[in-house]
Amino acid sequence: MKLTVKTAKGITLPKGKRDCIVFDDDIAGFGLRLREGGSRTWVYQYRIGKKQRRMVLGSAKSVPLILARKNASDLEAKVRLGGDPAMNKEIARLEVDNTFAVLADRFLEARRPSWRTRTYEESKRHLIKDAKSLHPFPITAVAQRNIANLLSEIAKEKGDVTANRVRSSLCAFFGWTIREGVRLPEGNVASYTNKREESSRDRVLTDGELGLIWNACLDDDYGAILKLLMLTGQRANEIGQLRWNEVHDEQIVLSAERTKNARSHVIPLSEVAKSILPGFRKGDRKFVFGRERYRL
Repeated sequence: MKLTVKTAKGITLPKGKRDCIVFDDDIAGFGLRLREGGSRTWVYQYRIGKKQRRMVLGSAKSVPLILARKNASDLEAKVRLGGDPAMNKEIARLEVDNTFAVLADRFLEARRPSWRTRTYEESKRHLIKDAKSLHPFPITAVAQRNIANLLSEIAKEKGDVTANRVRSSLCAFFGWTIREGVRLPEGNVASYTNKREESSRDRVLTDGELGLIWNACLDDDYGAILKLLMLTGQRANEIGQLRWNEVHDEQIVLSAERTKNARSHVIPLSEVAKSILPGFRKGDRKFVFGRERYRL
């Protein structure tokens, strides 16, 4: 039957059948599908090798026959040229599900249980904030050039060290994506980019500068933290997030999860350093500085 507006209207579901397709005489595979319950949809059906595929072209109530016929004709031409429209549609759907943003969220959630809080927060900042321009891209469309351009912009705005840290996070992310079974045409594109040279910091404060900072410190949490940093030479988080169970008579003992190199660390306390701490002991609070609810 040649499907026309008139003939399509007159087609009804045969008695005893719950589902049937009436195909068009002009375009092979184009038809009107009727189902029990009253639904009427345009379909296009074709065969690739031994597999038969069917695509829905829309409801006959909302999609005009002329448009459905044109779409079916276009699909027929693609099939004749060896294409597989249904598979292409499925791939496009998967690519929407596999954008950089979606997979970055999955990666962070997957790694979070095994990472220290600081590692997680840094990686999250790199992938969610620094690499925001890549979020809309399907992961398979992100090219080496995209990564290289992104890192160049970060280096200009935030320096070579930050660009290298973002690059490391991207390398880990793309490696995880590949191991999750997502096929990337160019592989781990972040790993092919240039790593920038980093120079060690050789500038240190003079005794005079340290004295000026010491004298400017107030008798509050921030002043005490700065003084202890100068006296112990530790990292800001190690002192700013100091816990009372880490403070002992003559020393501070940091567990492995509190240090950057993941090794426990013993810090001897001078008499001056020991004299700073008692003034901040308040009841059975956990942290030395800040309010219990808001750590410094």
